[in-house]
Amino acid sequence: MSSVLDSIIEGVKEDVEQRRIPVAQLLEKLSSAEPVRDAFAALSTQGTSVIAEVKRSSPSKGDLAQIPDPARLASEYKAGGASVISVLTEQRRFKGSIADFEAVRAEVDLPLLRKDFIVTEYQVIESRVIGADLQLLIVAGLSKTELRDFYQMSYELGMNVLVEIHNEQELEAALDIDAKIIGINSRNLKTLEVDSKAFDLLLPLIPAGKIKVAESGIATRLDVAHIEELGGDAILVGETLVKAANPTIGIQTLLGRDC
Repeated sequence: MSSVLDSIIEGVKEDVEQRRIPVAQLLEKLSSAEPVRDAFAALSTQGTSVIAEVKRSSPSKGDLAQIPDPARLASEYKAGGASVISVLTEQRRFKGSIADFEAVRAEVDLPLLRKDFIVTEYQVIESRVIGADLQLLIVAGLSKTELRDFYQMSYELGMNVLVEIHNEQELEAALDIDAKIIGINSRNLKTLEVDSKAFDLLLPLIPAGKIKVAESGIATRLDVAHIEELGGDAILVGETLVKAANPTIGIQTLLGRDC
């Protein structure tokens, strides 16, 4: 029986084939890509960093927000103190698009994370072409060889990589490739179930010197304070912020800052 993740990846591969151009032509576009911004440095500043997400929908929650103007939302995130902006580009389950990413890239000068299911070399190159500074690689969706090769290729193109894990075995895989930014997703992408203890178990196991990112299920200042106590360096937040009446204040509230 195929998992939710398997279904998403199948759709992603179909969509890549529909927009694919010859790799030689894609590589030619690299010369006109936006300069790379240092996402690692942006997430290394003192205090908890926020990766604020432009996210319309998810397989687990359905529609979250319309977001008619992704660039404006990104500007509100920047005003609130976000260190990095994440933009969904997966279209079937998350209703994102490369057009959303490009609109945000044209508006804000913060590092951008391309949030998608990167499962082909073509997408790795494509991410840099559209101006990504940080790329998501999900351990659960890749073979060991793919994880290593896509990670190395991302860095050769100048991007940083957020390596996403869900358990101790996947953490070992991330450490095997010397991942510098490791994200813990408390939601299992194969079943969509949330493990409320994932942060407690995995954050303390990530060695010093790595950027430790907590993903999914972060809704309150108390959630963020708990992650800080566990040694987390950054949070990735989508649903809470896209549903907020004022996303700028939403970020400041999560960080415990006076609004």
